[in-house]
Amino acid sequence: MLHLRAVCPPERTGEALAFLRGHAGTAHLVLHRGVAVQPEGDLIEADIAREAADEIVDALCALDLDRAGGITLEALDTALSDAADAAEEAAPGEGADAVVWQELLGRTGEEARWNLTFQAFLVIACLLAAVGVVTDSAVTIVGAMVVGPEFGPLAAIAVGLVLRRRDLAARAGVALLAGFPIAMAVTLGGVLLGSATGVFDPSAIVGNHAVDFVYQVGVASFVVALLAGAAGMLAMTSAKSAALVGVFISVTTVPAAGYAMVAAVAGRWDRTGYSLLQLVVNLAGIVLAAAAVLAVRRRRRSSALSRPLSSG
Repeated sequence: MLHLRAVCPPERTGEALAFLRGHAGTAHLVLHRGVAVQPEGDLIEADIAREAADEIVDALCALDLDRAGGITLEALDTALSDAADAAEEAAPGEGADAVVWQELLGRTGEEARWNLTFQAFLVIACLLAAVGVVTDSAVTIVGAMVVGPEFGPLAAIAVGLVLRRRDLAARAGVALLAGFPIAMAVTLGGVLLGSATGVFDPSAIVGNHAVDFVYQVGVASFVVALLAGAAGMLAMTSAKSAALVGVFISVTTVPAAGYAMVAAVAGRWDRTGYSLLQLVVNLAGIVLAAAAVLAVRRRRRSSALSRPLSSG
């Protein structure tokens, strides 16, 4: 279940209430008249089935509540209510399969922004990857995969492509095109400093075979990227967000960027090139698969909307 709060202009309250009252996926409908201060109006609250959320939000937006008032959604961990159970039963589909498109746009839009936090995580992840490469530590490489924040912008590009939101795709592209070069430049500086001070020897990568998978690009790399992109988008568009951790540790985007910088300092330009190719292959595979999954889910949603829905 999701909790819906809508600030509503008084002249629209009747229509909004009538729709929510008549929708089978609504429970616990509450009206607070005149309590909203900015913008002024009434406050409507309801618990709604996740699988009905997209239709309900679209209807409220059609009443201009997103412009003249405001609509917020938050997940409910527990709802002990026969009315809530009845709403979930009456709403078409399964909650875990439902895509709340406005929620997806808001989530990917926020994660697609290039900012200091995003850049800091990417720098730290690349530095961790470089340390893992030099020390031949697969565990450190996995840590770099988990810390890396790159899936957010990649998912945003996929959403932008499928929903034809050029602004979203462009914003995410900027985050990646600015974020990776900066992170790699900082990593290069770190590796040069470590080499100059004798903290570690970048040439040790020649014998560090436990992390060779980072730069060994091939068909398997692309397949893994496709699977990771598909799983990641499924996790973002459903209630299975915990699966994202598995996505983070299955692709070698950040490790490839870190390996490229270590190999460059070591003078192994062949491995530098393969690592950069690995990075591109992973980025492209994730976006392609994520966009394909999203396109399929959008088509299913269009088919569902073409069928009559039950209402109370």
